[in-house]
Amino acid sequence: MDRASARARLDRLWQRGCTFLGCDIAIMGGAMTWVSERSLVAAISNVGGFGVIASGSMNPDQLASEIAGAQALTPQPFGVNLIVMHPQLMALAEMCLDLRVSHVVLAGGLPPADVLQRLKQGGAKVMAFAPALAFARKLVRSGVDGLVIEGMEAGGHIGQLSTNVLAQEILPHVRDVPVFVAGGIGRGEAILSFLEMGAAGCQLGTRFVCAAESIAHPRFKEAFIRAAGRDAVPSAQLDPRFPVIPVRALANKATQRFLEMQRVLIARFERGDCTMKEAQLEIEHFWAGALRRAVIDGDVENGSLMAGQSVGMVTRIQTTREVIDELIEQAVAALMARGEAASELRGVAD
Repeated sequence: MDRASARARLDRLWQRGCTFLGCDIAIMGGAMTWVSERSLVAAISNVGGFGVIASGSMNPDQLASEIAGAQALTPQPFGVNLIVMHPQLMALAEMCLDLRVSHVVLAGGLPPADVLQRLKQGGAKVMAFAPALAFARKLVRSGVDGLVIEGMEAGGHIGQLSTNVLAQEILPHVRDVPVFVAGGIGRGEAILSFLEMGAAGCQLGTRFVCAAESIAHPRFKEAFIRAAGRDAVPSAQLDPRFPVIPVRALANKATQRFLEMQRVLIARFERGDCTMKEAQLEIEHFWAGALRRAVIDGDVENGSLMAGQSVGMVTRIQTTREVIDELIEQAVAALMARGEAASELRGVAD
């Protein structure tokens, strides 16, 4: 198989994802709070991928400013990630509709029916995260237009299953909507393998943190470049009565502070000073604040260094175009090598 044929094969494999997203390359940028802002999102969309704004704990006015900023930097489509626990979720959804955001990704739990219905009525395509096959089927029945399945190798908040297991569990059985695979993906060969399993595309976050267009602090980027995959570890849960969603990050002093925070919150919860939901929101605020200290201020000791296990594949500063071109080249090279191997086998048989 020559290069042109291999690239054509790759384009056919992710055509469904490209059509769904409205882009040329079915690679979504993972929504990383403080990192996935207008500059990086626009850069990903401008080179043919699909950027996604991480709204995090933004209020509607802040989100409106970020969306408008991205729209000023790119004419291409991009999405917005909304956290379903946000107290102003409906207002954020309305803002996305007002500013004609094409895709909204709902994360952090089962999307509220009224928000999902309003987004669809307003013309947005709605995506959601599925941590298991039963959950994926429930989301499809609820009316979501696309799914993201993210394994525990990812950075930030993670589930319990690996990307490989999730893909095997879900991809053969969910065909009604496009499914995008995420979690620990750092090379084009991996993207190719999931496409051939039936994925519409893939989502990558960690590989884009050190993009030249990323506003992350130079010390934050340096921590990524120096890290190995084993350095990205999940946060511990102290008490099974007090479930917290684990967060994968590079180990530092902030990791220890999170344990201390859990002890304080467990004590408050046991005294009846706060509800479970209130405590979980405080945890979200902890990570948002700690992440800002690292990403924006460059405090890599006391801030949160959320990173996926693919961090070991981040070895230098690259432009967003260089990252995506490299991923495509790796996938194309894998297809070409496969074609050459097949030709050699045919030659032996002859």
